[in-house]
Amino acid sequence: MRNAKLFAAELIGTMILMLGGPGTAVLVPGFDGKLTMVALGFGFALLIAAYAVGPISGCHINPAVTLGMAVMRKIEMALVPIYWAAQILGAILGGFIIWIIARGQAGGFDADPANFATNLWGEENGFFSFGAMAVTEIVLTAVLMFVVLSTTSKRFPAAMGGLAVGITLALIHFISIPVDNTSVNPARSLGMAVFAGGDAMTQLWAFIVFPLIGAVVGVLLWLAVDDASIEDTVLGQSDALVEVRDAAAGAAGAVGGAAERATGATDRS
Repeated sequence: MRNAKLFAAELIGTMILMLGGPGTAVLVPGFDGKLTMVALGFGFALLIAAYAVGPISGCHINPAVTLGMAVMRKIEMALVPIYWAAQILGAILGGFIIWIIARGQAGGFDADPANFATNLWGEENGFFSFGAMAVTEIVLTAVLMFVVLSTTSKRFPAAMGGLAVGITLALIHFISIPVDNTSVNPARSLGMAVFAGGDAMTQLWAFIVFPLIGAVVGVLLWLAVDDASIEDTVLGQSDALVEVRDAAAGAAGAVGGAAERATGATDRS
């Protein structure tokens, strides 16, 4: 029963995100301030979903966030397939609803990569290069993951979590809509691409792989400021990562010691 409720919460939450974000992008006519409206649509949708289903499932509504939470041991690895399946189905359901509504406009509507809020890269598609897209998706997903993890800290006011992540997602869209139409969420990308087809499906792999990488980067960034250590996470099973962490800590200590010695020498002089 618990798993069924988690599944339902993530499915509904992801559908809300799709209606608020891509739904705004597809259904609202174009005008000078539309980018702002779409960014706020994503942010408000996440904020609403966080308060609506957060107490039930944590409101991941994003496979990358679920991966990060599993790496941090915030959820059991066995639950990841349940979260991912619900998010994928919720995204496709949201995309289907948007497609049905869009077809009701005057003159009809045929979904394609250019008009269905899909994620793309390349000048031929009106967006930035592959490299710019890859960096954008990794860095901004890491930022999202970092903020999500901050809301799980005991020091963070629990009632403010939805507001924090909602504003973060809006900011991410302000930054990256011009780059690749903003993914940072593999389910969001898939939910629109399956109806648009074409390059949206051909390039979909990147909007799955890079956000997932970004989520792990976000975990590492959070570990740099949190009391938890890498040994407390799934990553602690990797001897290589532990060695890199120890080497970095040793280098930081050496730099700090040298700075203290230099300061002491300056003071004596």
